[in-house]
Amino acid sequence: MSVRLILCLVMWPWMALAQGFAGLGTDADGFSVPAPNPQFDFPADHGPHPDYRIEWWYLTANLTDADGTAYGLQWTLFRSALAPGERDGWASPQIWFAHAAVTTPDAHFASERFARGGVGLAGVEVSPFRAWIDEWAMEGPDLNALTLRAQGTDFGYDMRLEATGPLIFQGQGGYSVKSAEGQASYYYSQPFYRITGVLQLPDGPIEVTGQAWLDREWSSQPLSDTQLGWDWFSLSFDSGDKMMGFQLRQRDGTRYTASTWIDADGTTTAYPDGAFVADPITTTQVAGRDIPTTWRIRLPDRGVDLDVSALNPNAWMPLSIPYWEGPVTLGGSHAGVGYLEMTGYE
Repeated sequence: MSVRLILCLVMWPWMALAQGFAGLGTDADGFSVPAPNPQFDFPADHGPHPDYRIEWWYLTANLTDADGTAYGLQWTLFRSALAPGERDGWASPQIWFAHAAVTTPDAHFASERFARGGVGLAGVEVSPFRAWIDEWAMEGPDLNALTLRAQGTDFGYDMRLEATGPLIFQGQGGYSVKSAEGQASYYYSQPFYRITGVLQLPDGPIEVTGQAWLDREWSSQPLSDTQLGWDWFSLSFDSGDKMMGFQLRQRDGTRYTASTWIDADGTTTAYPDGAFVADPITTTQVAGRDIPTTWRIRLPDRGVDLDVSALNPNAWMPLSIPYWEGPVTLGGSHAGVGYLEMTGYE
């Protein structure tokens, strides 16, 4: 099999998703579709769901070094399927790809990997837990204690994570609605990680500590074809409380939103469309695009009225699917830090 053909087979589903992210709004085409009132089965649901089209294991971290300098870290493993189900060897319809990044106040580093399923190059196992692609891996006895490593051309990291709170189910018990038309995903998080380790940067190794957030999500049609992209916020307040909020931008200029308030003890309150408000304040020219890099975030029911600012406005992911992602700082009603991901900006 030629290298060109292998690359085409690996890249095809990803290229489909890159069509302004509208590929996520295509028909389910025989894949399973999330339904309300899910019954999760752990640890099995920490692993892959090959009957669904798209899935990810997505970790972000807000870090500081001994001098108080702030950094951000991201590691994501994606599974995208050509067809439902799994088969052995090269007959597998599963495509795996991964992103890794480190953000500093002055620089942003990113890398990506690709692999076909079925031949041992990438995958997820649940007991003990291991999510990997080539030598990049997030692994441990279970999700409560993990190591994380990745290496790009000019950066890398080797981290340890310890969960200090429970899993959080987003939306209605883990059923997260994404549009007025009813598109949805299964979605849960572990937002209570302590993280320590070493960043490898061009100027040398840096020991860091901080907090991390893992998102698990799978679906077959998570967006409506009327949606252009999303703005997703994970926020950790100095009080110990946390908040997730997202908005999906509609072609007609309206927005579909959802949010979850997470008390420090893990108690959650889900908020429907319209309760969470995210308004861009200033934009930055990044990769030829106007990207909102400061925001006003509101959740009135919780007294949240925040100024959210990018640590590094140029945190652009110049990968096969380009998007903006990086750490943010918070001001206004609540002090803290967080992460912001923005897709679909042309």
